[in-house]
Amino acid sequence: MTDRTASAEDDQSEFSRFITGLGRGVASALFFALPMLMTMEMWYLGFYMARERLLLLFILNIPLLVVLAHRIGFEKTVSWRDAARDAVVAYGIGILTSIIVLAALGLLRGDMSASELIGKIALQSVPASIGAMLGRSQLGNEDDDTEEKATPYHSELFLMGVGALFLSLNIAPTDEMMVLAYKMTIWHALVVSLLSIALMHGLVYAVSFIGGHELSPETPWWHAFVRFTLPGYVVALAVSVLALWIFERLGDSSAIEIMVSVIVLGFPSALGAAGARLIL
Repeated sequence: MTDRTASAEDDQSEFSRFITGLGRGVASALFFALPMLMTMEMWYLGFYMARERLLLLFILNIPLLVVLAHRIGFEKTVSWRDAARDAVVAYGIGILTSIIVLAALGLLRGDMSASELIGKIALQSVPASIGAMLGRSQLGNEDDDTEEKATPYHSELFLMGVGALFLSLNIAPTDEMMVLAYKMTIWHALVVSLLSIALMHGLVYAVSFIGGHELSPETPWWHAFVRFTLPGYVVALAVSVLALWIFERLGDSSAIEIMVSVIVLGFPSALGAAGARLIL
């Protein structure tokens, strides 16, 4: 009888933690995705962007959420099956949040075609689902993570890619980014690139943010720069190329124009990558 009671209490406690995680997921989806839900370019992209690219973004988000769930799911996961469950829940939260907010803003109407409705919801659900998954990391309490997980090198790079992608989704669809890329010269692009690298390294290793990384006295200064900062910037640039391609921002641009556009988007992407190392 005692064992059954203890088991029931454990199940109830686990269910309670999961429900709490869902609540954090909804709040975090709104917190992180609301700027994109209220951005005009994102409304139009859901209508006219190529459906194969939208489908690719939707599909790529699934393994991203699974791996992210294994790191910071709605509750502590011990298997990839649990992580996959959390990823499905996060995507569901992202879709539901997108529907509710877009409908409340009058952006989903009965006279729209099914393609436009699905396109708008599918596009907005990607950042909303990532935001939902980040809920445990950002809106949880300290008791949720009494044991800190050691992060392998490849996972560090992956988490930086997640941060870069999230900020890229905010900036890549906007016209302002393309205007900046058009007005900048090669020298401007070089300065932005160097500034991006310097800020990435400084945010994580120099300014002592909570979650930052301090180098031991025995570690040479260039070790973290070569091992993490430079590869992280390459990841941010690769994510920027992907985001620009998916949102059809490259078009018939010349190689120089593409390079400048990638560096411009790489600036917020690099900050997103650095932020991911701090918070995840």
